[in-house]
Amino acid sequence: MARPRALVFDAYGTLFDVHSVMDAARVITPDPQALSLLWRQKQLEYTWLRSLMGHYEDFWVVTGQALRYAIRRLGITATEAQVETLMDAYLTLLPFPEVPGALRALAGTPLAILSNGSPRMLAGAVRSSRLDGVFAHVLSVDTVGVYKPSPRVYELAPLALGVEPGEILFVSSNGWDVAPAEELDATPDYEVDRLDSIADKLGI
Repeated sequence: MARPRALVFDAYGTLFDVHSVMDAARVITPDPQALSLLWRQKQLEYTWLRSLMGHYEDFWVVTGQALRYAIRRLGITATEAQVETLMDAYLTLLPFPEVPGALRALAGTPLAILSNGSPRMLAGAVRSSRLDGVFAHVLSVDTVGVYKPSPRVYELAPLALGVEPGEILFVSSNGWDVAPAEELDATPDYEVDRLDSIADKLGI
């Protein structure tokens, strides 16, 4: 790929650390990692199941359902107030440490987010991470009412940015998003260990 005309980032697990919710989870369980991992697993499973069933609910609803499943499955006792506190942690997820610097290095190219997250959830994470104004667009699957990896989701980025799909570099840490380590007849153009390696990889 020549230098891309735009870069589009997945949000959860790529820019924002979904497991930063463990700080809030410590209030209700001595094993916050187990809760966080199962919560995330069911959150993703529910998006795929809902897409297959053709029964869309936004990511806030899905995230809440996945949390309640994880709490019940792990035998954790939690009040409604504690569940709400855990949910609110998704509005203030921490960015990975290298994210601000990586985005600054790429600032000469239009940047966007394309995510399963609802608009409210994404706005909260961007704001709490002090990334306001960094992205030309923050795109949510809410627009099309189906979750990744539906092709309808990925079509949002070229339309919003006004460039051809082949001129966009999409960045994700999720294998099912870009298929680097999956047997899904697709391979990535580039692989990096950290987001702050992207600029060097592209020669920017």
